[in-house]
Amino acid sequence: MGRILVAYGSSEGQTAAIADRIGDVLADAGHDPLVISTKHPPPEIDIGRYDGVVVAASVHMGDHQPDAVSFVRENLDALERVPSAFVSVSLTAATGDTDADRTTEAYVEGFLEETGWSPTRTHVVAGALKYRDYGLLTRFIVRRIAGKEGLATDTSRDHEYTDWDDLEAFVREFATVVDDHSSSAQ
Repeated sequence: MGRILVAYGSSEGQTAAIADRIGDVLADAGHDPLVISTKHPPPEIDIGRYDGVVVAASVHMGDHQPDAVSFVRENLDALERVPSAFVSVSLTAATGDTDADRTTEAYVEGFLEETGWSPTRTHVVAGALKYRDYGLLTRFIVRRIAGKEGLATDTSRDHEYTDWDDLEAFVREFATVVDDHSSSAQ
């Protein structure tokens, strides 16, 4: 089985948790995953030494993390040579209506256009409301937005919307793409 890099950009930690789960599923499928942050990637990282790459980034105020954008741009050639996947994490995905689906797809398209990347697969994942991590002003603003979108407004606790089963199914499918690519390259 192959070595797969999982790189993530996260603000409140939900995307980091998602990246860790991606790594766990890849390991369970027999792969050797390495999970890193795009904010502080190891200086010696050589993406060309991996058989596949997953990049996960969350959306805040309509944009993905700048460090995730930079990471993809800086490693674009290597990303284009192996099976790769982009996982976009947003609260918009939690609402589940048609307008939200169009918005989340626009986020993905915007990221890919901004970076010039053409990943093998893309996937949209709902994030979480981390009320307990927000400052007072952010909590107030997010609560108002969440209320308008029909999401949880109880600020005394966090609310997770990630569909872990759906994420794991996507990762298992991506693992088979890496397997197929590795076996055809030999």
